[in-house]
Amino acid sequence: MRKKTLTAAVLLAAATLTLSACGTGDDAGSPVAVVSGGSEAGKAATVLDQPFTKPDLVLTDTHGKQYDLRKETEGHPTLVYFGYTHCPDICPTTMSNIAVAKKALPKAEQNDLRVVFVTTDPGRDTPAEMGKWLKGIDPQFIGLTGDFAKIQTGARSLGISVEPTKKDKNGKLVSVHGTQVIAFSPKTDAGYVLYGEGTTVDDYTKDLPKLVKGTKP
Repeated sequence: MRKKTLTAAVLLAAATLTLSACGTGDDAGSPVAVVSGGSEAGKAATVLDQPFTKPDLVLTDTHGKQYDLRKETEGHPTLVYFGYTHCPDICPTTMSNIAVAKKALPKAEQNDLRVVFVTTDPGRDTPAEMGKWLKGIDPQFIGLTGDFAKIQTGARSLGISVEPTKKDKNGKLVSVHGTQVIAFSPKTDAGYVLYGEGTTVDDYTKDLPKLVKGTKP
């Protein structure tokens, strides 16, 4: 059964329309993935007919070392997600779902897969803070932090809107961001599949064996 195919241009045009303020409860139940039309009913994956170029991001990893996203993930199946460690709901759920699904892969494919978590809240997400948080989810996951403007530009290149961390009406600091996961092919290094926040463990478990080979889910 064919998945919905959308162009990167359509996603970029819709990028400012839907955002998630993780944990605020202001938009509970509203769609967050910035997709015009979304995927077909019952399908988690949205396959892009014009894939995204991998962002040219050089940030700091959880060990305090420089990490060049393009260079370090070249030739590897890669999932990229923008979020923050203080998020009480969507971000940890998304990362945990991927971590559980990843365990179903053969060991060699688990080691080949790169799951990259780029913070949208670099003011609070230090390398040490991110390292501690990700270790509790999957020690192999890569956490990146750095200059907010650079992160925001990288996210926007994937049709993902990210706003500076600010206080909500209750005085709580929140990071408002899109919640898409972008899958990059190990064959082309292009972002050719998008997942929204409603993607389940079962969805990732079903699709990861194809994603690690660079084929369409």
